[in-house]
Amino acid sequence: MRQLNRLNQYQRLWQPSEGATQQVTISELAARCFCSERHVRTLLRQAQEAGWLSWLAQSGRGKRGELTFHVTPESLRNLMMEEALKSGQQHNALELAQLAPEDLRALLHPFLGGHWQNDTPTLRIPYYRSLDPLHPGFLPGRAEQHLAGHVFSGLTRFHGSNSEPTGDLAHHWEVSADGLRWHFYIRSTLHWHSGDKIETAQLQRSLTALLALPALRKLFQSVLRIDVTHPQCLTFTLHQPDHWLAHRLATYCSRLAHPDQPMTGSGPFKLSVFDPELVRLESHEQYHLSHPLLKAIEYWITPTLFDYGLGTSCRHPVQIAIGELDELENLRLVSSSTSLGFCYLTLKHSPRLNKMQARRLINIIHLSTLLHTLPLNEGLITPTEELLPGWDIPQWPDLTDVRLPETLTLIYHLPVELHTMANQLKHYLAQQGCELRVIFHDAKTWDGCQQLAEADIMMGDRLIGEAPEYTLEQWLRCDALWPHLLSAPQFAHLQATLDAVQAQAHEQARHAGLKAIFSQLMENAVITPLFNYQYQISAPPGVNGIRLNTRGWFDFTEAWLPAPKS
Repeated sequence: MRQLNRLNQYQRLWQPSEGATQQVTISELAARCFCSERHVRTLLRQAQEAGWLSWLAQSGRGKRGELTFHVTPESLRNLMMEEALKSGQQHNALELAQLAPEDLRALLHPFLGGHWQNDTPTLRIPYYRSLDPLHPGFLPGRAEQHLAGHVFSGLTRFHGSNSEPTGDLAHHWEVSADGLRWHFYIRSTLHWHSGDKIETAQLQRSLTALLALPALRKLFQSVLRIDVTHPQCLTFTLHQPDHWLAHRLATYCSRLAHPDQPMTGSGPFKLSVFDPELVRLESHEQYHLSHPLLKAIEYWITPTLFDYGLGTSCRHPVQIAIGELDELENLRLVSSSTSLGFCYLTLKHSPRLNKMQARRLINIIHLSTLLHTLPLNEGLITPTEELLPGWDIPQWPDLTDVRLPETLTLIYHLPVELHTMANQLKHYLAQQGCELRVIFHDAKTWDGCQQLAEADIMMGDRLIGEAPEYTLEQWLRCDALWPHLLSAPQFAHLQATLDAVQAQAHEQARHAGLKAIFSQLMENAVITPLFNYQYQISAPPGVNGIRLNTRGWFDFTEAWLPAPKS
C-alpha cells in the first residue's frame, strides 16, 4: 500500500529527533530510509509539497541540510485513515489502523453502522475474527453459515420462521407416489454473480460434486443419481424414500456454487472482497427473488475492539455499531431471543459407566444448583429442561445411593462457556468421590478429534437451523459424535430407525418419529441438554428491518437505511 509506505518512511525521518529540527545529510537520510539518495530526495519533495515537512538543502556534497517537521506521524496516520474511510477505501483504512483499541474505536465509530456511501446504502459490521473460507458442505461457524446462505442459492430454501422449505432455484417440485423420484423444476431466469446464465446442467454438476463429499454423502445416502431430464428440470432418483429431501436441499450446506468458480454463487449478495481484514458483499442485480434493499454489507475484522478473553464464544452478540461508553445510549436493542440451539452433555455407557450411574450424573446437573450458579455474564445462558419446546427431559427419583465411578474422562469443544461448565462439574464430582479427567478439543465441532474414543462424557454445542426437527435428524446422521457414543449395533439400529422416519410422507409423522428417538436417548441417559443462549442485536438509530434469525444473525435482504436528508 503506497500510503502506508509513505507513512513508514516519514516515521523513519521523524524518529531520531522525535520531531525536533534536524541537521542531516542526504546520505544519512537515505540510509535511514533504506533507499537511494535519489529516492530520498523524491520523498522529501513529495512530503514538502504535502505540507508535512520543510527541507532546506545546502549546496555541496556531504553538506548538512535542515529538516523541519510540521505534523506528527500519528496525526498523519489519523488523517490518512479518515480520508480513506470517507472515500470508501476500506482496505487502506484498516491497513493504516495500527492503533491502540481505544483510538481505533474512536476513529472508526463514525463510519460503522448504516451509511449512504457515494449514494450506496451500506451497512458496516465490526467483527471479532476473520471469517473462514466458504467451502462447500458443512461449516463450523454460525457467521460463515449465515454468510453462505446469502451468497449461494439452493434448489430449495427456508423463508423466515417457516420450517417447511419453499422454492429457490427450483420454483416448485413434484414427488412420485412411491417417494423415489423427485422432479425439481428450475427457474428460467437465473444468473450467476458473474452475469452468466445458469444452466441446469451446471446445477447437476455442482450437486454431484457436493454429494460426493463424505459428510454430505451421509446426508444424501438415499440418492441414487441426479439427471437433467429436461432443460429446466432436475430429477433425483432415490433407492429408498426420503421425505426430508427438500429440507436437506434447503440448508446452507447444500447451497450451490458455480461448478468451475467455487466463490461464485447466485444468492442475493455477491462477494466482492473476502480478505482476513475485510469481507464486502454487494447486492446481486440479477437475483431471481426479492432484491435486497441494501447495496453493500461489510464485515470489518477488528479484533482489537473486542475482548480477547471471550474467545470464539457466542457471548459476542452481532454488533452493528460500537462506540465509547458515553455513546452506547445511542444504540438500541432491536431484537433478542432464546436460541433453540443448545449446549449438551452426552454419556457413553460402558463397563466403567452404566445407565444408572449416567442417570445420577444427569440428576446432579439438573437437580443441583450447578447450571444456575455458573459464573457467566447475566443474561448469556438459560438453563433448560427440554431439548426442543415440548421435548421434556425425563424425571428420575433420587439416585444419591448410586455409587459413581472412581474416575471418568470428559472431553468438550467450544464454545468457551463449556470451560466453566467443565471446571464446575470436575469440582462437584470430586466432592462425590469421582475424579474427572478433563480434555479440551480446541474446535467448534468433533471433526478430526482423535480422543473421542477414550471419553466417558462429551460436551458440545448444537446449533439449530430453520427446521428444528430436521436439524436434529441431520445431527444424528452426520455428526462424528454418534459412532463413538453408541456401540456399532446401537448406531446401526439408529440409522435404520432414521431411514424408517424419513420414509414417512407426512411431516407430523416424521416429527413424532424424531421426538421418540430423542426421548429414548434421553431416557437411557445418553444425552441431556444443558442450556440455551440468549441472542441479541443492537443497532444505531436509522438501521431498520433487523430481526433475529435462528443463527443469531439477521436477514441481510430485509435490512434497510432511510435516504439521507438533503
